[in-house]
Amino acid sequence: MARNVNFDLTHPLVEAGLESPIDEEGVHDSFSQLIAEQSQNGEPSEAFELQQLQRDLDEEGRDDVGHLSSPEHDFRGSRQVRSDVEWEDDETQTDPLIGERWSSATMKVLSSMPSRTIGRSRGAIISQYYNRTMQLRRRRQSRPAIRDFSRSARPSIRGYGMEADSTDAEGTEASKRERLVNNLQNLSVSDRVRMLRAMPLSVAEKSELRMLALQKEKRTLSSSKLPCCSRLKYYIIIAARHSWYSWLSFLHSLQLWQVALKRVSGRFGTGVLSYFLFLKTLLFFNVFLFLVTGAFLVLPQAVHPPVLPAERNFSGLELLTGAGYFSDTVMYYGYYCNYTLRKSCSDDVGGQNASLSNGTRLDCVSKHHSYNMPLAYFFTIGVAFFITCIILVYSMSKSFGQSFRIDNSHSMLAIKVFCSWDFKVIKKTSVRLMSENIGTQLKELLAEVNHKNVKNTACQKLWRLMVHGLAWTICITSTAASVSAIYYFSNHMHKKLEQRSHSAVKNPLLNEASLLALPVVVSLINLLLPALFNLAAWMEDYESPSVRTYVAIGRNLMLKVSVLGVLCYHWLGRVAADPASIKPKCWESFVGQELYRFLIMEFIFTLLDTLFGEFLWRLFSERVLKRRRKPVFDIARNVLELIYGQTLAWLGVLFTPLLPAVQMIKLLLLFYIKKGSIMMNCQAPRKPYRVSQMTTIFITLLCFPSFLGASVCVTYTMWSITPSSSCGPFRELKTMFQAGKRWVEQLEKDNPNLSVLARAHAYLVENPLFLFLGAGIFLIVIYFHSQVVDGQRKIINLLQEQIENEGEDKKFLITRLQSIHEQKKTPTRRLTSQDSGC
Repeated sequence: MARNVNFDLTHPLVEAGLESPIDEEGVHDSFSQLIAEQSQNGEPSEAFELQQLQRDLDEEGRDDVGHLSSPEHDFRGSRQVRSDVEWEDDETQTDPLIGERWSSATMKVLSSMPSRTIGRSRGAIISQYYNRTMQLRRRRQSRPAIRDFSRSARPSIRGYGMEADSTDAEGTEASKRERLVNNLQNLSVSDRVRMLRAMPLSVAEKSELRMLALQKEKRTLSSSKLPCCSRLKYYIIIAARHSWYSWLSFLHSLQLWQVALKRVSGRFGTGVLSYFLFLKTLLFFNVFLFLVTGAFLVLPQAVHPPVLPAERNFSGLELLTGAGYFSDTVMYYGYYCNYTLRKSCSDDVGGQNASLSNGTRLDCVSKHHSYNMPLAYFFTIGVAFFITCIILVYSMSKSFGQSFRIDNSHSMLAIKVFCSWDFKVIKKTSVRLMSENIGTQLKELLAEVNHKNVKNTACQKLWRLMVHGLAWTICITSTAASVSAIYYFSNHMHKKLEQRSHSAVKNPLLNEASLLALPVVVSLINLLLPALFNLAAWMEDYESPSVRTYVAIGRNLMLKVSVLGVLCYHWLGRVAADPASIKPKCWESFVGQELYRFLIMEFIFTLLDTLFGEFLWRLFSERVLKRRRKPVFDIARNVLELIYGQTLAWLGVLFTPLLPAVQMIKLLLLFYIKKGSIMMNCQAPRKPYRVSQMTTIFITLLCFPSFLGASVCVTYTMWSITPSSSCGPFRELKTMFQAGKRWVEQLEKDNPNLSVLARAHAYLVENPLFLFLGAGIFLIVIYFHSQVVDGQRKIINLLQEQIENEGEDKKFLITRLQSIHEQKKTPTRRLTSQDSGC
């Protein structure tokens, strides 16, 4: 009897209203259709049963239907002795529909309402859906008319005011149930499930009807003699379906960090969960980049290694600096060759693999496979960024639709209370995780429902405005000072490199370790400045935790974007624009090493913050301060650190094709370190709050400031900056972009029929207008999608207001009807009292 209750609001059945047991609009409509059908079948007296009931109510003056509308009907006798003054006092209630004493005229109107005519009697429901299932049966005979059945099998409210024989009622209900089961058994599986879901019955009754229909279907199949081939086909279909469901369940169990995410969500809520979900998304992006660059760049070059000078010794410092031993490996740009990889003629006689330049010994190598490394390098980076852009735009558009939908807190609270438990869960650990998860979500919803906007006075508003202005001034000033310090310090380090390039090297290890100075300073600023932002937020004392989180995200984003802007100028404006000043062997490899160092230092400082900011602070608070209060996980700072690290990885994929692999390892370690730290050292927020749009904001920040900035820098490097002349796949070219242009020209020269491809390359790739046009189309798509979602939200708000207004109109009309009836009844009472007095 267990049933998995789906409480996903995006589910099509929920959106269609079939999952809600209180949605009886379809029942009311079909009941009206049923009366119309029977009126056409020649029995108008049966179709106007409700009108006859109203005439009976006129004769009786009062009936038992009043029990349905008056929740205080037990005190009816005491209310009859109230005076006129007490009646006027009762009219001053907040809700005029509660506790009123309705007349027979009002009760006649109430009894004619659709909500009173069906849905109260289980027999009426079964009878109604029996008629509906008859319409779905694909048989030649027509549906029997309602006159062929007993009157008790029809939807009616006659039973509300009367008492029937219990034995007849039970037999009639059993016969109706049997007929309904017969009809369900003859329906297809999808129609049967849809019909059962639409019935306004309890889950237990629905399950019982479903089991009865299945059992009857099995008995029918077993009693009928099926041919051997049909029986074999039937068993094969069942086995295939079970195998498919088992495979889907197995794939679902293979989801990364599924149990861990449930634990985090159950204990810390959706805010902390959004951080780990975002980390998981970044991991998938880096897996994609690693697979693309590894398959098309790293693996072909590793199979055909170039001739290198003497190998360097591994000292261990390379793990931090990325230089030394790693300089002459597939990790960096300078290792890749600038010619087409082929098999030489010496391979046929057992020689080594060689790489020949284009056009060299074509008579020997024309029969062997070739791989143009410069072309592969150019198109691999370009296609990887293009696919990543499509995935990001799609994810952001989908996230907009999911997070900005209308979900009223009161309705969400009801769904969580009544529909969120999965009755298939039987393990103790799973039950405990689900209980914690539902409990945390209920706390968040209750906090949102009970949230009240405090109205401040003019002086209080002025004071808060001054505090906010002071806090933002502190944050902007500190950010500007830090960015200026990074700018001048990077200039100082660049001049030091120039001096070392013109002097003899005394201690190579010391010179290599000095390269860590700039990454350490930048990482230290990124660690300390968010603490100042938190102090400013403490001064502001935001009432809403979600608003405080969003403000912290904005301030940290301002810091990260400013720092990355200064660093990009340092790498592309100083190092790449004038590589002769520091005399590197390959300036692209030097920039790649810088990005590797920044990525490693950012990870190390994150570990230090986890150790000192969370673990040691917990020990100090518990043992020294004797308090059980633990630090709260800083969502804004940690998320912006993830975006900062991912931006470095996107910037470095051109200069360091294996940098996504380093980012993957870093994210994997970071997940387990952060998860263990928050479980042991952190506590849930004191004010629980529901974060419905945070994931969308994270994806948006990842797309526009992060990926867009990295794409602009990589595009500028490939189109405008001259590559190194002594290393890399684009040596001896003015720009990296000329590799694709030369390849197209060579194709057109070898085969004139491919001139269309050359023209397409000239118009689509060489012309930057196409890139701007594509970016504009993406932005327009995102804008229109957000506008559509915003329009849907406004329409839903208007519909909700209309529903509320219609409810108020019904209350007003019923109250007015009652008052008019009382006014008409008062003269009659006076005449009666005068006659009796006479």
